[in-house]
Amino acid sequence: MEALLLTAAFVSFILFLIPGRHRPYAGIAGWLSMSLFLFAEVPHYLSINNFLYPTMAALSIPFMYVTTKRLLAGDTNVQYLTRAAAVAVLVYLPFAYTPLGDWLIGVVTGEVGWLLNLVGVQFSMYDWNMFIRNGLRVEIILGCTGIQSVAIMLGVAAAVPTELRQKILAVLVVVPTIYILNLVRNVFVITAYTGQWFPYFPEIASNGEYGYESFFWAHNVLCELGALVALVIIAYALFALIPDLGRMAGGLYQAYRDDLTRVISRDR
Repeated sequence: MEALLLTAAFVSFILFLIPGRHRPYAGIAGWLSMSLFLFAEVPHYLSINNFLYPTMAALSIPFMYVTTKRLLAGDTNVQYLTRAAAVAVLVYLPFAYTPLGDWLIGVVTGEVGWLLNLVGVQFSMYDWNMFIRNGLRVEIILGCTGIQSVAIMLGVAAAVPTELRQKILAVLVVVPTIYILNLVRNVFVITAYTGQWFPYFPEIASNGEYGYESFFWAHNVLCELGALVALVIIAYALFALIPDLGRMAGGLYQAYRDDLTRVISRDR
């Protein structure tokens, strides 16, 4: 089901990028596919005590209401936002469905191993992409490569029309920064989990696996918060580089705030 929804999003967003009267409907279909994908992934994320993505799934309901309304009305800022999503999906999906994904996982695995050796953390390889230390294993999957964050921020950078210089600088701001921070994140999670740094509050952090609490606090809490802060900082850097992005963000905030406020006021 998840693969089908991602394929539907891919096709819909490609159609959105093609000029024509169909664009609002293609954009709506793309966003709806992504929203349904989030809901399809909720059981998995709840099973690993990750509450960020289930929260995003819940928030996608009011988001879909405003986005659908604004796309049908021809709102320029929401069209820019949809273009950002389209570019992000086009960047991400080749890594999700072609050998590029395994290639990237292999590259990240090798560089994480090099960094672990550099900081003196001893480990063994249980598999080509799986570290083992103190009897605890950590697998590097596509979600550990940072490609999702890279795709999202490249989509943001491509949301509004830009000059060639701005495009090049945006890529240089996004890709190396996220890639390096992601390597550090992986090293931290592996070291913290296999070293059992955070064995706290098992009543909320445990999933029944031995030592999972340290993984929960390192990966699901500290690194998720750190990633959010990093993405906000990168977004501000992009706003400074591409001023139209800041104006787009302001317009989006006002549009979504106004529409949701009207809905809430009407229900009272």
